[in-house]
Amino acid sequence: MSVTGRKAGEGQDAAQVESREETTVVETPVFEPPVIESPKDIDYEEMLEAYNLSFKNIAEGAVVSGTVLKITDSHVVVDVGFKSEGRISLDEFRDDAGDLTIKLGDKVDVLLERTEDKNGHVVVSRQKAERMKIWTALEKVYQDESIITGRVIERVKGGLAVDVGVRAFLPGSQVDLQPTRNLDSWCGQELRMRVIKVNRRRGNIVLSRKAVLEEEHFKLKETTLKELEEGKVVSGIVKNITDYGAFVDLGGIDGLLHITDMSWGRVNHPSDLFKVADEIEVKILKFERLEEKVSLGYKQLSEDPWLSAVERYARDSRVKAKVVSLTDYGAFVELEEGIEGLIHISEMTWNRRIKHPSKLLSVGDEVEAVVLDMDASARRISLGMKQTEPNPWDSIEEKYAINSIITGTVRNLTDFGAFVEVEEGIEGLVHISDLSWTKKVQHPSEVVQKGDEVSAVVLNVDADNQRLSLGIKQLEPDKWEDFFSQHQIGDVVHGKIVRLTSFGIFVELSEGIEGLCHVSELAEQHIDNPEDHFKVEQELDVKIIKLNLLERRIGLSVRALTEDSDREEGWAYKPEVATTSIGDIAGEQLGQLKKKAEQVEGADDDES
Repeated sequence: MSVTGRKAGEGQDAAQVESREETTVVETPVFEPPVIESPKDIDYEEMLEAYNLSFKNIAEGAVVSGTVLKITDSHVVVDVGFKSEGRISLDEFRDDAGDLTIKLGDKVDVLLERTEDKNGHVVVSRQKAERMKIWTALEKVYQDESIITGRVIERVKGGLAVDVGVRAFLPGSQVDLQPTRNLDSWCGQELRMRVIKVNRRRGNIVLSRKAVLEEEHFKLKETTLKELEEGKVVSGIVKNITDYGAFVDLGGIDGLLHITDMSWGRVNHPSDLFKVADEIEVKILKFERLEEKVSLGYKQLSEDPWLSAVERYARDSRVKAKVVSLTDYGAFVELEEGIEGLIHISEMTWNRRIKHPSKLLSVGDEVEAVVLDMDASARRISLGMKQTEPNPWDSIEEKYAINSIITGTVRNLTDFGAFVEVEEGIEGLVHISDLSWTKKVQHPSEVVQKGDEVSAVVLNVDADNQRLSLGIKQLEPDKWEDFFSQHQIGDVVHGKIVRLTSFGIFVELSEGIEGLCHVSELAEQHIDNPEDHFKVEQELDVKIIKLNLLERRIGLSVRALTEDSDREEGWAYKPEVATTSIGDIAGEQLGQLKKKAEQVEGADDDES
């Protein structure tokens, strides 16, 4: 039921004059004088009584029906069947635009305020009559629990002021099913409501839109629950959006459209696809009738692209894709909506120096790649970017022959060597043992630094395993070979002690060339602690008693020099021993040398 009227603010004034009784419209009685055949038959007393009787049912405070007799510049004269006409202000007959809504002869309902003023006129009001009728109608709406339509005028404390013919109050808690924060947004709207409280004496009317919505929602929900079933496609309105999905109003009941069921492709946030109030079609994936829970799907309305992915993305085929995500181990690219593949960091470039995919790619980049592997059941595609370019290792053997000299940049240092970049995508390893002929290198940083430009000799090429072995020490002659070519067992050489150990002393014979004088070769008498008799930096002569080029070992002896000196002295001062044959002496010396050589070898074994 709809109730309309003049300005709602006038409702408070009406309460002061309107009674609580139900308003009735009194029709003006029609005065019918008796038939008079001749003047002598006129009974003036009877006629006056009849005239007075015609007004006995018209009382003050009643709504009566009258006829417009005259319209002046300021008033409208209305005949209500009383002794005199009523005068009503012309403003009461103007609409919001200021135009008159009345004409001569129109029937209007007015409120009889007083039967006579000081000028003898009847005091009537059309506006008050209309308000009386509105209050009567509102009371009936309240009793019948009918629905009324009104327009929101403004926001007031605790709710909204609504025009339903008179001013009424709509509490904020009764505006919607859910709490409403921004009440200002409702101003000017036409709403369907129910009257939940009415008090004519106080001019108090309380409305509820929530009650109407709850009733409609309940009826709609009952209908929807009967029609829902799994697998059915239905229409709904997006009601709310969260990080994990969207709630869709299916008609009195909400269903959840999870983010994973929105698209076969990647969805960063549900708001990328939908917004509140969107009308969409969804498929019912699961329906729990007792709990009234509904799971919805949107991507299920189209075919899963992985079902035919094998046909479109054959192995070794070239594809174009868009970078959608970067990780430490690679980049995920979208080939089409719902189809994503991984380009592992090792498949991005032939250059192994890339530490993170962001050095080459950014989200949103368009790239070309080659399909390396496809597993449709696991929904995985492995892709490679470097396969779109020639592999530099395919021609490595032609470009870098063994023993050739190359120039490169040190890119990385490890405990076991240095990696040198020869060209884009080609790195070779200089093992720590190939950094120096003579220096015992503990770490490659003792010889080279990261970023150094170095020259090296190609030692080995393994294209199949993509390995290139390089050497820096090979750029110079082998000092050990030089030493061994210039010396032999029995030579006496001069050196400097560089280290003292419990099993002997190490003597540097030339730069980078060291030999070991075992503790058994330090003196004729056994020495328990070499530090008691020798010191570092001490220079001395020693005799070579062992040479091993492959193992780069040199055995030295101090005792052999002493024995040689004793023999020379013995030959000089004791000639009587000349009776001994030279062969015997040579054999004896040879045996002694062999015995000493065995002792030195045993000492070397102990050292190793």
